[in-house]
Amino acid sequence: MRALVATVALLLIFAQIASAQLRGVKAELTPLVESDAAPGAPVRAALQVRIPDRFHVQSDAPRDPTLIPTVLTLDAPDGVKVTEIVFPQATEFNQIGQAQPLLVFEHEFAIGVGLELASTVPGGRLEVPGHLRYQACDDRLCYAPVTTDVLWTLTVAKGDAERPASHAEIFGKIAFGTGRAPGAAPIAATPVRPVNPGDGGLSLLDQFTVASSTGGYIATDDFLQFIRNAESGVKEPGLFEGRGPLAILLLVLLGGLALNLTPCVLPMIPINLAIIGAGAGSGSRARGFVLGGAYGAAMALVYGVLGVIVIMTAGTFGTINASPWFNVAIAVIFVALALAMFDVFEIDLSRFSGSIGADPSKRGSVPVAFVMGAVAALLAGACVAPVVIQVVLFSSDLYARGTVAALALPFLLGIGMAVPWPLAGAGLTALPKPGAWMVRVKQGFGVLILATAAYYGYLAYGLFSDRWVDAKEVAASVEEQLKAGWHASLAEGLAVAQREQKPVLVDMWATWCKNCLVMDETTLADASVKTALDGYVKVKLQAEQPDEEPARSIMSRFDAVGLPTYVILHPKP
Repeated sequence: MRALVATVALLLIFAQIASAQLRGVKAELTPLVESDAAPGAPVRAALQVRIPDRFHVQSDAPRDPTLIPTVLTLDAPDGVKVTEIVFPQATEFNQIGQAQPLLVFEHEFAIGVGLELASTVPGGRLEVPGHLRYQACDDRLCYAPVTTDVLWTLTVAKGDAERPASHAEIFGKIAFGTGRAPGAAPIAATPVRPVNPGDGGLSLLDQFTVASSTGGYIATDDFLQFIRNAESGVKEPGLFEGRGPLAILLLVLLGGLALNLTPCVLPMIPINLAIIGAGAGSGSRARGFVLGGAYGAAMALVYGVLGVIVIMTAGTFGTINASPWFNVAIAVIFVALALAMFDVFEIDLSRFSGSIGADPSKRGSVPVAFVMGAVAALLAGACVAPVVIQVVLFSSDLYARGTVAALALPFLLGIGMAVPWPLAGAGLTALPKPGAWMVRVKQGFGVLILATAAYYGYLAYGLFSDRWVDAKEVAASVEEQLKAGWHASLAEGLAVAQREQKPVLVDMWATWCKNCLVMDETTLADASVKTALDGYVKVKLQAEQPDEEPARSIMSRFDAVGLPTYVILHPKP
């Protein structure tokens, strides 16, 4: 039991880290003003930054130019001049994999801002907006960069009244008069062109049709087939394309049923039945049916609720699988479960049945079975994501067209996955009593589970290695393509394609995307691919922060689930 509790705790920690990797580490920002402002006089402001204890952010001038510096920018209103931005003294940090110590800001620090008000500024309230861009790291990894809005509110008071200072402990540590002039060019992490302003060309997409889209690393032959399919109008047939309502419902139900045969679920069946107390130990077929039903109902509820959340928020399902920490967590849990199959320790929640209202004379309880079903549904996500993604995308499309009933499809998928569990809970009561043959069967499942753990460990290793990408190298590769005729602006590329009636290849990339670099150096550098794309308008669209606009809307328009993403567009007549 202790081992199971520790494993679940590890899973929660890993899930938190995975969320940080995908969305970046959020800092707590507090804008401060030392005192009231007076027209024609200088004003000292500051931004207090707090990050979680085990993280740090890159300094404003990192030694490694491939790292993203901390940058503070202000959009000064009329009558306000930014005279300086003062960063604190950076500290050295030895990060694993780095040849020399990094210059970083740790946990809590303050950035000073020098302002000067014109004599014509009227009294009253004055707002000064700004933006802080930073990249958080721990001792092993750097996470997605984050840009956060900041707003200072000044009280402009005319006259010679005394204006008491505040936050003396913070402003006393800021070395005003030594900061970089805000007119100077900010220190750039990489020599890349900025993401397109405005809507990034999103409005022009209405003049084009999406011929085909794909993503991730693609070998040369497969990429050529992707181009040929787009040119000939051949699309990969969707699971539900061209099917009637009853056929779609049946496919979703059968798809859920088939999910039980995936390697994340199949080996778990005897373990989960033992954990919830169903099967031969439940006391009767009826009780085994009820326990299995509770277990399956939880699985259906989890997938249904997650699906509805994704559809309603227009998000993307399954991206957590791209986190190495998530795969490590799955591997650790499977190792623990495999050790239980070899009797290294015992996992048995049924002994807690009496404490939550179940009959102590019968193994298993409905609440335990329900909770374990929900946990199992989450663990199985690594294997079932491809099917779930298709169902969620199809449901999202139907819901966007006004079909509210589409919200029920994820629940139906979960019901299909849940169907075998009450039958297994009741049917396995007929098995013979455990003997030597059952021990061998259990150990066989243990070997299979260990193999699955090794697989997810291998995936985690690959994802960890992909994190160590040289952003400067990615940017240099992109610059070479831009010199060869690619467009950095989606709006510019679409305008050219519309004018010349040419197809468009959109390549969405980021400096932290290793597969983007690999594709540039292999598939996109292949002579046959270059020849196939000769008649195309080619766009390198930087999506450094996929969760921010305009990248988020563009990726949503293309149903993109990660980077790199490749889309072929045809101009409408």
